[in-house]
Amino acid sequence: MHLPLRRAPFPASMAVEADPASFATPRLVALNELLAETLGFSAEWLKSREGVSLLSGQARIDGVPAVAQAYAGHQFGQFVPQLGDGRAHLLGIVTDDQGQVRDMQLKGSGPTPFSRRGDGLAALGPVLREYLVSEAMAALGVPTTRALAAVTTGETIWRDKPQPGAILTRIASSHLRVGTFQYFAARENREALAFLCDLAIDRHDPAAREAENPVRALYETVVARQARLVADWMSVGFVHGVMNTDNMALSGETIDYGPCAFLDVYRHDKVFSSIDRNGRYAYGNQPRLAGWNLARLAETLLPFFDPDEERALAWAQDALGRFQSLYEHAWLARMRSKLGLTIEGIQDKALIDALLQLMENEALDWTLTFRRLTRNEPLTDGPASEALERWRTDWEARRASEPASRKEQDAQMQQNNPAVIARNHRVAEAIAAAETGDFSVFEALLQRLRHPFESDDAYEQPPSPEQIVHATFCGT
Repeated sequence: MHLPLRRAPFPASMAVEADPASFATPRLVALNELLAETLGFSAEWLKSREGVSLLSGQARIDGVPAVAQAYAGHQFGQFVPQLGDGRAHLLGIVTDDQGQVRDMQLKGSGPTPFSRRGDGLAALGPVLREYLVSEAMAALGVPTTRALAAVTTGETIWRDKPQPGAILTRIASSHLRVGTFQYFAARENREALAFLCDLAIDRHDPAAREAENPVRALYETVVARQARLVADWMSVGFVHGVMNTDNMALSGETIDYGPCAFLDVYRHDKVFSSIDRNGRYAYGNQPRLAGWNLARLAETLLPFFDPDEERALAWAQDALGRFQSLYEHAWLARMRSKLGLTIEGIQDKALIDALLQLMENEALDWTLTFRRLTRNEPLTDGPASEALERWRTDWEARRASEPASRKEQDAQMQQNNPAVIARNHRVAEAIAAAETGDFSVFEALLQRLRHPFESDDAYEQPPSPEQIVHATFCGT
């Protein structure tokens, strides 16, 4: 079969050729057939022995070497000058049915020159978590990398306990990260930075070529995309968990689903990641940290903004300064939609902030609260507090001021308030069953996550006290 894979366009300084590890008994356990077809692959072929060989890194395609990309990054605020793909291999690039170039990468496929004493492998649990959550995000309309396939390796790997090994095939618009630029800026390699800018413009912002300064135009669009992305996260209660600069993609896609989770009970300072002991990447900190990461990107691009350092810095500060207003505008738009508000009102932010404060005070579930509003149901199982009743009266008065009909407002809420999300306890259940060889729980959850706005009582309910997931793990 002719494979649509082509060689990734990186010089040796940016991506080191590295063969995936050998696995004797790889087995396909999940395949995104619709995605496969959009990328030019036959789903039936990917299920075959030859297809599984490709998805497990065992196949070698002439002229298309697998590579590990170089990058650096700030990890929890500390700069590490060399990270890189320590357990991932970029198999190549493909062009999808919309004419967009996409990366095809394996995660958990063995050590590379960037492994830093790690084994380069992945356990089944983190692979299935990324598969489920990235596909859930796609169904919610949040920009994200996609999961094409999951393969078990037939080997046991050791973390805190022995676990089955697995490989995820990830599809991304690119793997160009803030950390990719930091790697070469730290080495004062301006030629490499210019190459990366050209590649990012070609992949993500071809219109920037027409600008007086294409790199400035690129940066402005990256800032705008990140503002919209984080607004999306916040509107669905998503906590990325590890917003290091090496986990922010210039494409504006959510990337690297490690200790990620969705809120159950709303708390602005909620942290899930077991290694985020100071709450750096708490839910409510995500907009601020996105801005911080964008500042680090600007530092790598200053010479391209203007040959005069002071002018370059002034321009960067001005461009970055627009992030907060872009974010707030995007966030307000999403929250208005969740409340059935079709036009802007000067008191909308106060109305939304009041609801969030009440949700936190009364320990209300994020997703279920907005879903109950959509259905015009009580927000609590027992009697509502006076404060909640007053807020609801204010909200109804605001809705009455809308030019849109009540039916139109209800339809908007229906389209913006999911019933089914990748709840942490559901993901944990699916992983636990899969680790025993039962993938039926995973498959059932995956199918429901692909239709998040359809009601399903079995999947909508928050966890019981004994089901609550308090901490998530990177899985490295």
